[in-house]
Amino acid sequence: MQFKKLQFKNKDGQILSARLDLPVDGQPAAFALFAHCFTCSKNTKAIAHISRALTHEGIAVLRFDFTGLGESEGDFADTNFSSNVDDLVAAAEFLKSDYQAPKILIGHSLGGAAVIQAAGRIPSSKAVVAIAAPADPQHLTHALGSVTQTIERHGEAEVNLAGRTFKLKKQFLDDLQFINMKEALKNLNKALLVLHSPMDETVAIDNAAQIFQAARHPKSFVSLDKADHLLSNPDDSLYAGSVIAAWALRYIGAARQKEPEKRVDDNRVITRIDKSGLVTDILANSHRLVADEPISSGGSNLGPTPYDYLMAGLGACTAMTLRLYADRKEWPLDSVTVRLSHQKIHAADCETCETQEGRLDQIERHIELAGALDDQQKERLLQIANRCPVHRTLKSEIAIQTELKAYDQTDF
Repeated sequence: MQFKKLQFKNKDGQILSARLDLPVDGQPAAFALFAHCFTCSKNTKAIAHISRALTHEGIAVLRFDFTGLGESEGDFADTNFSSNVDDLVAAAEFLKSDYQAPKILIGHSLGGAAVIQAAGRIPSSKAVVAIAAPADPQHLTHALGSVTQTIERHGEAEVNLAGRTFKLKKQFLDDLQFINMKEALKNLNKALLVLHSPMDETVAIDNAAQIFQAARHPKSFVSLDKADHLLSNPDDSLYAGSVIAAWALRYIGAARQKEPEKRVDDNRVITRIDKSGLVTDILANSHRLVADEPISSGGSNLGPTPYDYLMAGLGACTAMTLRLYADRKEWPLDSVTVRLSHQKIHAADCETCETQEGRLDQIERHIELAGALDDQQKERLLQIANRCPVHRTLKSEIAIQTELKAYDQTDF
């Protein structure tokens, strides 16, 4: 996905740091605004994964650091829940003036409660999503435990959260007492999606039940199964993102992302990787794909590896070639299954290879033919498999010409 680093001002004139994630073609069907969890930042992996799933469906996502957090200006100790809501409204106004007013509001944990509160002040919003959100922001007061007593006595206290120290003032706790979530939910007048895990040990699942019961239709609930509160497993956050995208498109009046019109004279494959991680977007003759590496190799395991795609190309070409040949001969071939694996081997271990020094690539290909074929037909199909175009390309001398060119954002 494409992204832009942005800045906008909150109501007090402080500069807040933001990131706008865009679909690969840079033409969003709609914009979403994301509110991160308490003391988190816009750059948490869960938000990145949810954003990637949304941009894949053509939905742009603005995620930003609340005042005093991440790369944003301001003192966190002077903020509270209400100021977070104000930041969300400022972010929505920024999107409206510079891009397009957000139709989707998404919040994680306390951010989920914040988007519910902010929705009434963001008229463009049509769909609201609360992920692992507390039914009452005062839940945070209980979660802080004995620290709240220290704050009440001394007016402030330092709190250690996820290995970082933050200062909380009494005004933060006082502000929470004036937040009426039931009233906000009753008057939401927007589609609501609640996502929560029954395994959440930070914000219990009964919070989701209270939010769902207080809201009016249209409303939906999706269980995140075994996910933890922070959605630390990429599979959970990617699933949440795909659910949000599919659900939201129903309410925001936008169609699913359309593939670019295919040009028969353009068979380019375009790849792009961003600043961090190994996740690579691919545009292959108008089809969108993603490549990655396993976690053990420094990736996020969000897609096949480059070698997986290489073998997939050979396997698909093999199957197609056999299908075409059998159809032309009118042979009873019901299906073809091709299983491939790739490894690096010592050249000396390959009896049929010309190269006898160093290491070389070896692809093992096992073909399974289903159907009432006789032995002669099977043997002929095995011969034809070795004539598939990709097989012949891999076995032939390949010339790869590489040159630098000016950056062209329109490619995606």
